[in-house]
Amino acid sequence: MISRANGHRLGFTAPAVAALFLLAGCGSPDATSAAPSVAASASVTAAPSATAEGPTTAAPSATASPVPAGTPSSAPAAAPSPAASPQPDVLAASAPVTLVIPSVGVRSDLLSLGLRENQSLEVPPDGPGAPAGWYNQSPTPGDRGPAVLLGHVNATDGGKGVFADLRALAAGDRVDVLRADGSTATFEVQRGEQYQKDDFPTLTVYGNTPGSELRLITCDGYNPDTGEFDDNYVVYATLVL
Repeated sequence: MISRANGHRLGFTAPAVAALFLLAGCGSPDATSAAPSVAASASVTAAPSATAEGPTTAAPSATASPVPAGTPSSAPAAAPSPAASPQPDVLAASAPVTLVIPSVGVRSDLLSLGLRENQSLEVPPDGPGAPAGWYNQSPTPGDRGPAVLLGHVNATDGGKGVFADLRALAAGDRVDVLRADGSTATFEVQRGEQYQKDDFPTLTVYGNTPGSELRLITCDGYNPDTGEFDDNYVVYATLVL
């Protein structure tokens, strides 16, 4: 972001640990606990269970004595495991090309942004007309997880940045992301939140999600005493299929 007072560059909040939660296609951060359990089979060897070290197979149990026909079993039948909840449908991975937000008149090509050597997040270039950018360690928009798009709130000449009007977005507004494969991922805005940069909720913003979601992030909370922005503003949106 660029300060209105002196043009000083200010960064987005993206602690290095956030990269741990930006894995395209992931469902739950804890894959072991999320996996559905497997009911034991009728054979003497139990079904393998997943552990942190890898699959293991339980030792076979002792052979049981024959039971006369018609003798009721003393052990109740095992209840079937509940079926795993289906995950929301998503699109195949494809790099984003263009961002369109009709309700606030935004149309921007999208840059690909990564991490600097010090693990801070790259920001789009300065200047009037600077485009928004996609954080390329996040999922592609439309794929499973939270895709992250960044944009300036203002420009070096004091004019509006590409994300100057994020606060004007309301629940139900649509956000379109045109993708390299020719498809369009359409998202519906859920809400916007302002966060102090020194108290940024990393997991809430960058953590894995079961479906495809979008985060639009810019600077906020301009402080005239310092000429800097103390906060970030984040718009949350979900994929519409």
